[in-house]
Amino acid sequence: MLTDDTKTAIRASYARLKDGLTGFRGRASQLRMIAEVAKALSETTGAAVIEAPTGTGKSMAYLIAGLEVARAQKKKLLIATATVALQEQLVQRDIPQYLTLCGVEAKVALAKGRQRYLCPRNLRMARAEPAAQTGFSFDADLAIWAKPPAARDTQAIEKLSEAFESRAWNGDIDTSPEPLSDLVRGMVTTSAGGCTGRKCGSFAVCPFFVARRAIGEAEIVVANQDLVLADLTMPRDEDTFGGVILPKPEETLYIFDEAHHVPAKAIDRGAADVHLATAVRRIGRLQNQVHGAYSLTDKENIGNLSLEAGDEKLLELSGALEEIERDIRMSWTPSGNELEPVFRASLGQLPDNWKMLAQGLHLLTRDIQRWLRTVRRTVVEMEAGGPTQEALSRELGVALERLERQVRTWYAWSTDDRENGPPLARWVTLTPDQQLVCHASAVSAGGLLRNVLWDNAAAVVMTSATLSAGGNFRGFADAVGLPNDAVTLSLPSPFDLEKQATLEVPAMRTLPDDREGHAREVAEWLAANLDWEAGNLVLFTSRAKLDRVLQVLPIEHVRKVRAQGSLSKAQLIAEHREDVDAGKGSTLFGLASFGEGLDLPGKLCETVVVTQLPFAVPTDPVGATYAEWLESRGRNPFIEVSVPDATRLLTQYCGRLIRTETDTGRIVLLDRRVIVKRYGAGMLRALPPFARDIERAA
Repeated sequence: MLTDDTKTAIRASYARLKDGLTGFRGRASQLRMIAEVAKALSETTGAAVIEAPTGTGKSMAYLIAGLEVARAQKKKLLIATATVALQEQLVQRDIPQYLTLCGVEAKVALAKGRQRYLCPRNLRMARAEPAAQTGFSFDADLAIWAKPPAARDTQAIEKLSEAFESRAWNGDIDTSPEPLSDLVRGMVTTSAGGCTGRKCGSFAVCPFFVARRAIGEAEIVVANQDLVLADLTMPRDEDTFGGVILPKPEETLYIFDEAHHVPAKAIDRGAADVHLATAVRRIGRLQNQVHGAYSLTDKENIGNLSLEAGDEKLLELSGALEEIERDIRMSWTPSGNELEPVFRASLGQLPDNWKMLAQGLHLLTRDIQRWLRTVRRTVVEMEAGGPTQEALSRELGVALERLERQVRTWYAWSTDDRENGPPLARWVTLTPDQQLVCHASAVSAGGLLRNVLWDNAAAVVMTSATLSAGGNFRGFADAVGLPNDAVTLSLPSPFDLEKQATLEVPAMRTLPDDREGHAREVAEWLAANLDWEAGNLVLFTSRAKLDRVLQVLPIEHVRKVRAQGSLSKAQLIAEHREDVDAGKGSTLFGLASFGEGLDLPGKLCETVVVTQLPFAVPTDPVGATYAEWLESRGRNPFIEVSVPDATRLLTQYCGRLIRTETDTGRIVLLDRRVIVKRYGAGMLRALPPFARDIERAA
């Protein structure tokens, strides 16, 4: 529980922050958040979800409460963000500012995934291969270079080597002294499977393990949500998860900022797929690598299998993959009208024959996986195996990662779903080159997060500007598997939104389902009613509509539009800022990613136009399977999922307008469904309390 000493320390930190921060304004919402974060983190398996609008000062709130509670409990404070921008803001600005103002010393570590760091072994191999060959004769199954290198790539490798060896660069790929092509980046980094850990000759200087040691010494760890979820789903031993890369969950207090991203990221974490033709093709390469391992280690049997018996296992797998491919092609005839043909199993139930074949594939791939682990371990533990040992260790590790995706896919395809829970989504896609890919995914992250996060962590707080639908947290709670006793809190905005902004709903003649008519009317409204000499943001739900509006918009206005995709996001914002500051006016056209996380204070954004309510159409197999399951239980997926999700997104979009206490402007919604549809009134009520200007239809 929260002790008096911890409460006193929190109050003292807040007082120092208030006295030391220029222009600091005390806000009731921030004080309430500090109290609720401290309370949740101080309880065993405490849990809280806090919606904190723009301007609350949530970063400082959870830092003040989180660090003091973590110290009192002798635990780590881990802050998980969804974007690199917020990670950098926390590590470079917010946390140093907090520590300085509050007179606190604490070690801080930035945690990144393994592939954001240089692999010294792979760099050495990449550098040696071209130098050691004249006709690119290195064994193609073990080579780092997939093809003869271009001069610019070998030059980049040399510069990286010089910078790392001279200690002018610490191996963080994001701060590389040389721009890296995707080819080079892939070669000089490694995945978990390709890493040999302490057995590697470069272990002592490996940037990833240097960073990992810093994590072990830090009191505050900042990581991205993908890495945190990856760690939480890694088995530590037979019945515990997490704590493999990051601190152990039971010794960690978690703050998930930008938490509205967590459900989708968790679902992605549990997804798996198998590209059938590629899987078959890779078996031949794997056979060559296994032959090399038996030869190098001079073993007749590894993992109780002779080389001949291992070959038979791999050939059996190849035959089983070809058999399920034949069966799928015989059973499913894709429609010629589909650009990306998909077969989705209704309620996740695959044809019986596919399920039976998947059962055999799961048993077979699991057996091969066990054997390959032993083969790789035998190679890794060899003494003085030289470059071939390093290359084999890497390639067998990567092969094991690929095989793990097969094991997970075939397990998902062959097992029954939980009786009262939603089914897994199971589907097949046909690639443009007519190849089959088998997929499986959970449709909700709730079950996974209950197992690996809520039941394991010391305590968890999730926060974001938009988590509820007008104060109703049911949708988000279901999506993340929130414990029943968790605290949910929606804080009021610290801004006077009714005076600072107006929500307008013009009397549009058409609804978005009339695609051509609505696009034309959007262009007409923009041409006649937007202040083209000011800073504006216009948000679309599809690229097709954005492009169509640009086509029919008068040319004099098109010249003032900066459309997403024409340049990088950073370049578009920089040019937009430059023109607005110069008084020329600039209007950004963007899709969903421009609707959140974009900071355009003051004159940079005085009007936000939302052209259409951001309903996600559940045509993707995951969303469609979940919607179908809800319908099968007499529930309405549109009302339960689509409307709350669209409301949260719309609230995010509204948040682009008022970023400070002096900002003013208007939000214009060019979609009359909020007026003419039954669900619309609820959506309007759930939006922030802007002044309303709703035009009556003619």
